[in-house]
Amino acid sequence: MLRVRPNSRRQLLLGAGALAGGLAWLDRSQAAVNPQRIVSVGGALTETLCLLGAQGQLVGVDTTSLFPPDVRRLPSVGYARALSAEGLMSLAPTLIVASDEAGPPTVLRQLEAARLPLQILKSDHQFEGVLERTRRLAELAGRPKEGQTLLARLQQQWQQACEQVARSKAARPPRVLFVLSHALNQVRVAGRKTAADAMLGYAGAINVMDRFEGYRPLSGEAVIAAAPDVLLVTDMGLEAVGGVEAFLRMPGLAQTPAGAKKRVVSMDPSLLLGFGPRLPQAVMRLHELLHG
Repeated sequence: MLRVRPNSRRQLLLGAGALAGGLAWLDRSQAAVNPQRIVSVGGALTETLCLLGAQGQLVGVDTTSLFPPDVRRLPSVGYARALSAEGLMSLAPTLIVASDEAGPPTVLRQLEAARLPLQILKSDHQFEGVLERTRRLAELAGRPKEGQTLLARLQQQWQQACEQVARSKAARPPRVLFVLSHALNQVRVAGRKTAADAMLGYAGAINVMDRFEGYRPLSGEAVIAAAPDVLLVTDMGLEAVGGVEAFLRMPGLAQTPAGAKKRVVSMDPSLLLGFGPRLPQAVMRLHELLHG
């Protein structure tokens, strides 16, 4: 474990507090009682910790941690897949929580060698995975009561989401193509065993690219053959390519039933693909957009 002299530790705590001073939700009295210094690597993990009331224990987050918005004021440790051991250690954490998508592996090994308490949580794109991560984070943050309350609320919200989808099951579920286009030179479509595929299933839709696993580069011929009714993209992706008209100029998209009718649906990426505690709301919102 990284050891910090009392004076240095106090300076680090004051520095982190100053950076997060504008956070409306920062509970300093709570932080004083529980002196854990948590670095969270993964937007869904950060969201969950905040809902558990552990926001005052956070001293750093990664760039995918965007919700609630105030967490953006905390010190950043960079992109989840391109972490720096030095950057993480500089925050003197007593706990680092990360999804199994974090990396690179060499940095994770450096953290383990430095005996920093690193906890890797599985990125399971299922509601059950959300529950399991919530249980584990409540345990790690020392908030079992808050964990039980949050779990009960999540299960109630999930039941409501499932009932909404079941009530409006269409005779012909919409056939949807998810396009990941955050970078113009890396436009890909989602197959099976992806967060997008799981979300489409939960929302009562069909993924037209279910014949392969993971993500593949966009192919105009394959898109035309798949004939989607709806094109799904993230808000960030739509903005990156320059809006709906520019998006439809990508290979094959305009030649699909969805392209002909300009049926392009977008959602916030952290909500659509995050599989965090807002999953019930995300499923209901996606269902409304696809079936509306």
